[in-house]
Amino acid sequence: MINELAMALRRDSDLPAVIGVSGRLDGRLGGRGAIRTHLTRGQLSDLAESFARALHHRGLGDGDTVGVAIRPGGRSLAVLLAARKLGLRVAALDPTAGPDVLRARIALASPALVLADATAQAVASWARPLARRAQLELPALDEFGPVVTVGRRLPGCAPSLEMPGRAGAGVGARAVPDRSDSDGDAVIIFTSGTTARPRAVVHTWASLDAGMRAVTELVRPLPSRPVLGGTLFVLVPALASGAPVALPARTSGGIARQLARLAPQATYLTPPVLRGALDARARFTGRVYSGSAPVSATLLGRVKAAGAQAAYGVYALTEMFPVAAVEGTQKAAFDEAGDLAGDLVGDLVGEVRTRIDSAGQLLLAGPNACDRYLGEPPMDWVETGDQAVVTGDQVVLAGRSKDMILRGAENIYPGLYEPALQVPGVSLAILVGVPAQDQDERVAAMVELESGADRAAVRALLRARFESMGSARPDLLLFAPVPLSGRSRKPDRAAASRLVAGGSAERLLARRPSSRDGAGKDRRS
Repeated sequence: MINELAMALRRDSDLPAVIGVSGRLDGRLGGRGAIRTHLTRGQLSDLAESFARALHHRGLGDGDTVGVAIRPGGRSLAVLLAARKLGLRVAALDPTAGPDVLRARIALASPALVLADATAQAVASWARPLARRAQLELPALDEFGPVVTVGRRLPGCAPSLEMPGRAGAGVGARAVPDRSDSDGDAVIIFTSGTTARPRAVVHTWASLDAGMRAVTELVRPLPSRPVLGGTLFVLVPALASGAPVALPARTSGGIARQLARLAPQATYLTPPVLRGALDARARFTGRVYSGSAPVSATLLGRVKAAGAQAAYGVYALTEMFPVAAVEGTQKAAFDEAGDLAGDLVGDLVGEVRTRIDSAGQLLLAGPNACDRYLGEPPMDWVETGDQAVVTGDQVVLAGRSKDMILRGAENIYPGLYEPALQVPGVSLAILVGVPAQDQDERVAAMVELESGADRAAVRALLRARFESMGSARPDLLLFAPVPLSGRSRKPDRAAASRLVAGGSAERLLARRPSSRDGAGKDRRS
């Protein structure tokens, strides 16, 4: 489908590809801003071709890895299209992961070149407050290889990527090969693991293609009518079908304005963003899809009551997208029946296959499954970490067997961050999820002090560490002995979560919403 999109963009080149809404609501949902075209289909195609020429000019070719630290949108999609043409592999670098985690991930991916926008590089001098406000904290990316800036370059950023048309650049003189008909690694997406041993999902161009075709079959976007959403699995199917895409605004009021002005045929927002839009009195049109975090029947019901033609929860993993989908009415009926335990995530989509292992864990396979984890052999089945019951094509989840915490639209893996909590005076420290409203979770740090340790001094050291944890920064802190279980006396995370929920934990400063709360990738629903 990436190849189909590249060809489709050349047709109807004057039509809008990426759109937005200007103006403010002035406190009224009836306020109407102007619809603006940020990129036409032709401009997006030209940008992709320019990236391909520029990357080829720098010597990148078949099988090389390019790191990408660019906010989702037209520019990042253009990089993907360029990578497809050159046969490159894209490693997605999340700037909110924290410096230590990001260093480990870059070292594992070993990119030949890192493309970063100015926001991702805003870590020094006057730009540091900007990075903190955006919850970004990157190390010096050039520790691992050459870095170039794409888009607007700000003071202190790496040199700009030389693009065609710049005086003296000399880009474009060499013919650019077209390797878009070959298969191979397409993207590297980091998920779990530890700082010492990061884990990354590797998708091939074939598995990406299968996933996007499954989304197209599920959503069936129509030409010319807007789609609201910001993930790769929204952008590619919509644009390939001829529909313009609006990236979700960063505020709930902005999203409400977009919905009112654009009347999108389809909308994809994560659960926390949906809740914020509903609180801002947003009205919906067409079909609404939500995932990347648990989606409750109550939330889908609220969306339908706010005007949506239909509202769906989508179950997906980084390793496989999409897996299953359920319409709100069906999910509500399942919940009301009361005699079936678990969370109905819907019917399998596309050619997804399932089986249950001896521990009750759901295993998945199909053409849209990833090939492997980076540095590991190809996998036959994807281990979800979810307990489940499958009846026909219907999937009901019965809990998670993994330690992963789901906050908002963020995957938070304790093993990535717990080593940073071992400051002087700490005997043992863990991160656990504590239930919050509407199937969301809060992140709590439980810290067991060494005998005689000064709690105030340890708290001060921990607060400094919390600030470096990016989007994984805890909401709660509890000083208490960490409960242990089993022969190996491993931390009992369930018991720890119950202790924190008891109410004695101290609340930390409010966490600013992450930009990924609207991105909706790398999560389960």
